[in-house]
Amino acid sequence: MSLAHPLWLLGLLVIPVALLLQYAARRRARRYAVRFTALPSLKLAAATSGSLPWRRHLPPLLAGLAAAALVLALAKPQKTIAVPVERASIVLVTDHSRSMLATDVQPNRLRAAQSAARSFLDQIPPAVRVGAVAYSDAPDAVQTPSANHDDARRVVDNQVADGGTATGEALQVAIGTLQQQNRGGQKVPSAIVLLSDGKTTIGRDPVAVAREAGRLKIPIFTIALGTSDALVPNPGLGPPLPAPPDPATLRAISEASGGRAFRAQDEGKLQSIYKTLGSQLGTKPEKREITASFAIAGLVLLLAAGAAAVRLGPRLP
Repeated sequence: MSLAHPLWLLGLLVIPVALLLQYAARRRARRYAVRFTALPSLKLAAATSGSLPWRRHLPPLLAGLAAAALVLALAKPQKTIAVPVERASIVLVTDHSRSMLATDVQPNRLRAAQSAARSFLDQIPPAVRVGAVAYSDAPDAVQTPSANHDDARRVVDNQVADGGTATGEALQVAIGTLQQQNRGGQKVPSAIVLLSDGKTTIGRDPVAVAREAGRLKIPIFTIALGTSDALVPNPGLGPPLPAPPDPATLRAISEASGGRAFRAQDEGKLQSIYKTLGSQLGTKPEKREITASFAIAGLVLLLAAGAAAVRLGPRLP
């Protein structure tokens, strides 16, 4: 919780001052106490008001709480909530090169990536437009950002692991699709989520493309998938081929574009990353004023203090 006008909190100093004045007033009242000679009546009064100390303290306590709530209301308290980002566009860029056949992420990298991408799409609010680019040797499936998330889901589901890794080319296509969303001179909030498991083997330098994305204010969030000791079947007759991820290059891509880099070595971690990104990219923090809640609480406590002073005050039988 934050406060729009925190200087009003100085009003809380009134509460201890009021309590001290009340205490001083009661001390003065004791000095002028008179003898009560009707002892039988005194005993009876004490018997019928055995909880007098508790009753005496309740009204000022409620009044103090009421004053604190009203002072906080004047300070205009605010809470931060997540609200959907209107007109935002996100493009999923997914690598389906042959190295995605590696089984270091169960059941294999491609199947785990598809499952996690579906979770990502489930987290994105309907107001956010989502597109997809699938690539291996080159971008071979492109879906421009759309409010119908099933369009991107089909691109994700139809991938088959084969070929090389043209990450730079895929990022360039993703940037182009996002640029098409800017109409009438208004820039649409945009981001790219890139999942890859290996080094770029063909096409342009992805870090140079990421710098272009950074100039266009399009952050790229990268996910390096897999473990360093992974192997994939050899397309020929030789032994299996190593298929380590390339987290260094993916980190450089995210830094050049103003995004963030992640690394996933198992399906659970990948699912968690995608869900986090879905929540972060699909919503934005927004402050909402909650002054009314404190004002109502203060008035209720004030009424309760008045009622307590009338009903629970000490009375003779």
